[in-house]
Amino acid sequence: MQPTTLSAFLRRVLLIDAATSIACGLLLAGAAGPLTDLLGLPAALLRGAGLGLLPIAAFILFVATRAAVPRLLVWLVIAGNVIWAIDSLALLATPWVAPTLLGSAFVIGQAAIVAILARAEHLGLRGSPALA
Repeated sequence: MQPTTLSAFLRRVLLIDAATSIACGLLLAGAAGPLTDLLGLPAALLRGAGLGLLPIAAFILFVATRAAVPRLLVWLVIAGNVIWAIDSLALLATPWVAPTLLGSAFVIGQAAIVAILARAEHLGLRGSPALA
């Protein structure tokens, strides 16, 4: 695995990704009950997604705070974000949930933010020098 030195841009984007993942994870896990009524999404789904985000955020924070990392680790973050965004949108097309208008907007909005982070991380990785 070829290591890379994280560019300042990539490091910032990864730190933003980790911070937003922690914030969203804590919100979803801690307020799943009240959010269920507001968003029309099952409490178990919100709580599970929130709890799932916390170890993901820890991994992203780990990657962001290394001087150099294998490029594969950054690719894992990018791929995870792409999968999260696609799965979030796909969820709305299933009969498993019946979100409110605000719930649909929340799912679409967070998917868009995650997709933007994935693209920014990809651009940052392209600008990060590989170590010989």
